Amino acid sequence: MKTDIEIAREATLLPIADVAAKLGITPDLLEPYGHHIAKLPLSLIDEERARKSRLILVTAITPTKAGIGKTTVSVGLSMGLNKIGKKAMCVLREPSLGPCFGMKGGAAGGGYAQVLPMEKINLHFTGDFHAVTSANNMISALLDNYIYQHQEEGFELKEIYWRRVLDVNDRNLRHIQTGLGKRTDGVELPSGFDITPASEIMAILCLATSLDDLRERLDNILLGVKADGTPFFLREMKVTGSIVALLLDAVKPNLVQTTEQTPAIIHGGPFANIAHGCNTVLATKMGLSLADYVVTEAGFGADLGAEKFYDIKCRAAGLQPAATVLVATVRGLKMHGGADVADLSVPDTDAVRRGIANLSRHMHNLQAFGQTVVVTLNRFQTDSDEEIRVVMEECAACGIRCIANEVFMKGGEGAVALAEAVVEAIDKQPSEPLHFAYELSESLPAKIEHVCRKVYGADGVVFSPEAEEKLRVAAELGFAGFPICIAKTQYSFSDDQKAYGCPTGFNITIRDIVINTGSRMVVAIAGAIIRMPGLPKSPQAERIDVVNGLIDGLS
Repeated sequence: MKTDIEIAREATLLPIADVAAKLGITPDLLEPYGHHIAKLPLSLIDEERARKSRLILVTAITPTKAGIGKTTVSVGLSMGLNKIGKKAMCVLREPSLGPCFGMKGGAAGGGYAQVLPMEKINLHFTGDFHAVTSANNMISALLDNYIYQHQEEGFELKEIYWRRVLDVNDRNLRHIQTGLGKRTDGVELPSGFDITPASEIMAILCLATSLDDLRERLDNILLGVKADGTPFFLREMKVTGSIVALLLDAVKPNLVQTTEQTPAIIHGGPFANIAHGCNTVLATKMGLSLADYVVTEAGFGADLGAEKFYDIKCRAAGLQPAATVLVATVRGLKMHGGADVADLSVPDTDAVRRGIANLSRHMHNLQAFGQTVVVTLNRFQTDSDEEIRVVMEECAACGIRCIANEVFMKGGEGAVALAEAVVEAIDKQPSEPLHFAYELSESLPAKIEHVCRKVYGADGVVFSPEAEEKLRVAAELGFAGFPICIAKTQYSFSDDQKAYGCPTGFNITIRDIVINTGSRMVVAIAGAIIRMPGLPKSPQAERIDVVNGLIDGLS
């Protein structure tokens, strides 16, 4: 089997103007970045047209070391829909350099279901991540300077909420001290770095509905609390315009293509374990303005990505998915059923049956949101027919159709049956208007508890004293009406990453709270989750190289 990068290099790429023409976009509206990438103007968004198109969310069971392939299925489904005569495209997130050089090695799909050019998408692309990083750290520099320049006037912040970011996994930067040295070197302050996908600037970019909305959200960023207990917002430094300037190009969605020349938009890249895990609202609405069927994804398992997609993104943007596709693998179900990662190629229907509990909880959760659900098994060559039959029977017993796909090996042709099942499900019984997990009018602790109990299956929630205090401050400052975004391990319904399957009898511990007034959400940090990942003992960076002028190792 060829590697992803070998398949990508063999694919025939259309000039980006020809890809745009499939969507009715004329060349004069494109801002090309080379031959195969272009920025698109926000003027292409047509709200009335967007409401008539069908939005399909692709989510997944709880991920394991065996892999799930959610992005691969998203790309493959968009190609499969085109195979059956539908005008379709996919709208996805941009990869982060952290995972690319850490654990994953790439995040542009796989096999014959990729978005291209994959090397550029996985690395610097159009510079959106760099713009977010620069905007975030410009605010840090401006804030430090403001404190330094106004300290003799008695200005001080008793709490500083704003942190720096970097799109690299670097555990040594989690906690730092700045301003060391002489008095002219600045004010000595504690600080730290998160990874760029966790930046509030990334969340603001992804939730903004227009350039004006972007500016308003930036204005409202809460940087800290003054000595008198009043909030200190970005707008008080009178620098918002400069941050908008840094993001002016980044706000425009990026047009690329798949291995079968299906149009794709890739824009924004928050993680779903430490952020809200969805591509930009602008990209989604642009896709819906240009195609009849739009396939999008939400990061990690449905307990994280899908919940935040519904409760945060859809609520904020007025989006209503027509259906949700839940991706599973036999190998992943085996791991949730207790099988060792070394034995996943050995047929084991008992392990599959045990692991189906994880799939079932996700199915029922999605149905509780009012979603019409189609399950798809991302098929591996080692999967036995009996193992696949076990999964299909369980889904049928729940009234949910299950389709095995082969998009990795066959591209769009391997998703034809899935595409037909999704279209049939939408035509016969489209999703109901969303049933949210909580009402915005409820208290912040109540919202957190609703998600933990209803979605994760927890018995309850334990708040640390620090979290309780920050929740009190958030309510006191008038932010209790925000949605909540729980930062939690992606490997379990619980906050224990080793609790595979469908754990019960656990509580979720909320140890800290991050108040994001610009993105208009409150982030609750559960368990040991960290917003600046570290690198593994053998990072993917050891396998990335340039050979004969070509990048290698982005698997």
